[in-house]
Amino acid sequence: MTCWMGVASAEHARAGRDGGFAQLGHGKHEAVKSLKKGDWIVYYSPRKKMGDGAAVQAFTTIGRVTSDAPYQVEQKAGFFPHRVDVDYFKGAKTAAIEPLLDELMLTQGRGPNWGIVMRGAKRKLENDDFRTIASAMGVEQELDL
Repeated sequence: MTCWMGVASAEHARAGRDGGFAQLGHGKHEAVKSLKKGDWIVYYSPRKKMGDGAAVQAFTTIGRVTSDAPYQVEQKAGFFPHRVDVDYFKGAKTAAIEPLLDELMLTQGRGPNWGIVMRGAKRKLENDDFRTIASAMGVEQELDL
């Protein structure tokens, strides 16, 4: 079991939560192929909307992968993104990253340059970082790491 962080706007992360799926890197297979059934995923959202929305800089959704393998769906005419199914914690709270910057191994010691590690479609997280984030989101007790 592996812990992952996806990066997407809050709007997209919540659409995935509401639809019960994770879609990374604009639906590229390469971005989701390493997510396995039983893995954990949390989304970091730099902005409210893709590209130009208001800053969010928070963890917005968290859950567990339930798919055996990625699959494709037609999201709109001619667009067939790759996804995995996720059982999200519906009661998870949004957790701002700023109070966690010195706690997370991912961002420790990076000072004002912490945002560089939050780029890209996904990143593997240490279990301790995932627990810290889950705790900030109010769902740590539901993990079995």
